[in-house]
Amino acid sequence: MKPRTNRYSWRMVAPGQPLERFPDAGRTPQADEVLVEVAGCGLCHTDLGFIDGTVRTRSKLPLVLGHEISGRVTEAGEGAESWIGRDVLVAAVIACGHCDLCNAGRGNVCVNQKMPGNDLDGGFATHVTVPAAGLFPIQNLPDRYELADLCVIADAVTTPLQAVRRAEVREGDFVVVVGAGGIGAYAVQIAAASGATVLAVDIDDDRLSLLREHGASATVNARDRSARDIRDSVREYAASSDISRTGWKIFECSGTPMGQETAYGMLGPAAILAVVGFTMEKVTIRLSNLMAFDATAFGSWGCPPERYPEAIQLVTSGKVDLAPFIRKAPMANIDQALEEAHRRGSAKRTILIP
Repeated sequence: MKPRTNRYSWRMVAPGQPLERFPDAGRTPQADEVLVEVAGCGLCHTDLGFIDGTVRTRSKLPLVLGHEISGRVTEAGEGAESWIGRDVLVAAVIACGHCDLCNAGRGNVCVNQKMPGNDLDGGFATHVTVPAAGLFPIQNLPDRYELADLCVIADAVTTPLQAVRRAEVREGDFVVVVGAGGIGAYAVQIAAASGATVLAVDIDDDRLSLLREHGASATVNARDRSARDIRDSVREYAASSDISRTGWKIFECSGTPMGQETAYGMLGPAAILAVVGFTMEKVTIRLSNLMAFDATAFGSWGCPPERYPEAIQLVTSGKVDLAPFIRKAPMANIDQALEEAHRRGSAKRTILIP
């Protein structure tokens, strides 16, 4: 990275309004804080929710959005000087490290959590100031990647990693991922790297074809099909592959009512359902299925800090491939990138480059 002499940021000033460019970014770091020169910041659908007003930010506006950040530390406050000059990933959820939930290993839902682009200014900028507690070093960067590429690890990789590890996916498991774009693409890869046989469900043939090259043993296109039809197709694959009908591990990553109903409808004896995608809309399910199948369902939010090194290692070792699922765009073209994301014009996650 070449150091930048000018600073700017793109800030949300009001829901439903275009982001505005400001001629400043970051601030002088205080004790235990650092200033990161942003290499890249991923554009997440949570950001779209903030912009269109369906999800409210916790911090007052104006606010710099963006919570998938990689970059280099250029300044540090007292106690954080050792970070200067290091390439880093910034956690999407920065835990306090001291509350009861942090002490119980549940730092992803820390009651004092700070989320860049929500609680404090984020990465749609040339620079961002964050607590040093939220940094993770990036070392041994493979030749095929630039530092900017790894920003998506902060959410798109760590979030499904937490869900897969919490579901205790292991060798011999059968995993179904519903919604295989965005975080779902990485859920497929992480589950496969954990030894599972993975079936991906999505509505996009191109996306499914790509996943067959990156961890999915089988795929089902759900477009214009009922939840029952999709379930039956998955069952047919399991039967033809001599896979037990019990103990399936199902990950709902689409964040749509149809995806959630589809995933829930696949429950069987001793199944585990992880709800990873988010929607404000309600769904209708028969909750007693959990009892009847002695099944387990849990929600998965973010990732505790102790899993971040594993997420980085999965990418740098090649077990999880980012390259086919990302694309880069100049941050100066942020309006166009937002419009395309709203239209879901590309299945690839956009990384904004200052």
